Amino acid sequence: MNRRMQIFSLSIIIAAVLLSAACSKKAATVTPPPPPPPASPTATLAASPNVLSQGQSTQLTWQTSNANQINIQGLGTVPASGSRTISPTYSTTYVLTAKGPGGTQDASARVTVNPAKTMAVAPTPSEEELFVKNMKDVYFDFDKYQIRTDEVPITGGDASFLTQHPDIEVVIEGHCDDRGSEEYNLALGDSRANSVKQALERDGVSAAQLKTISLGKEHPFCTQDDDQCWQENRRDHFTFQR
Repeated sequence: MNRRMQIFSLSIIIAAVLLSAACSKKAATVTPPPPPPPASPTATLAASPNVLSQGQSTQLTWQTSNANQINIQGLGTVPASGSRTISPTYSTTYVLTAKGPGGTQDASARVTVNPAKTMAVAPTPSEEELFVKNMKDVYFDFDKYQIRTDEVPITGGDASFLTQHPDIEVVIEGHCDDRGSEEYNLALGDSRANSVKQALERDGVSAAQLKTISLGKEHPFCTQDDDQCWQENRRDHFTFQR
């Protein structure tokens, strides 16, 4: 065998060995990257308004993500997002808990409830207080006992009050100014008291509610010696009969 053939044979042997070695090697294994961890839940909770008076309402509003279990303390299980109107009777902190594959997230909202404002209730006035407020005196001209035209609305108002309060009894006092004798003024005061009594009865007041007395000039309302003071004393005055 010549030298050329030897070299060719040797080349074939080396190629065969290399090919055998390459085939005997295993292919490299490719490892995939690990999956990303689950996203953490998010949660928000708000109350509007967050300050109330007792009896008022507020609205809770919430939003969550990446959660499959959502609970609000005091309200129970709720959807992933929403709102609800509530009327707490006392101050409360509402806590929302959102749970999911990625963990747990809490959110809270405080609702402050103030005591309801109470309206002051005015006491019911007594019959005597109503009497003092509503009954008006009737005034007369000098030396007269007839009811003046401008005093007719006064006796009408007095009659209206007394007919609405049939349990009230009154004394009609006839008064005079200090001019004239005591006897004359007692008689004039009596005429004035009876004049108003008759007017009240005509307007529907029961006679049983009315009594008359003449005080003449003995109990003046004003003590000055002038026209204005004399006019103050020429009147019928009403007193509440207890």
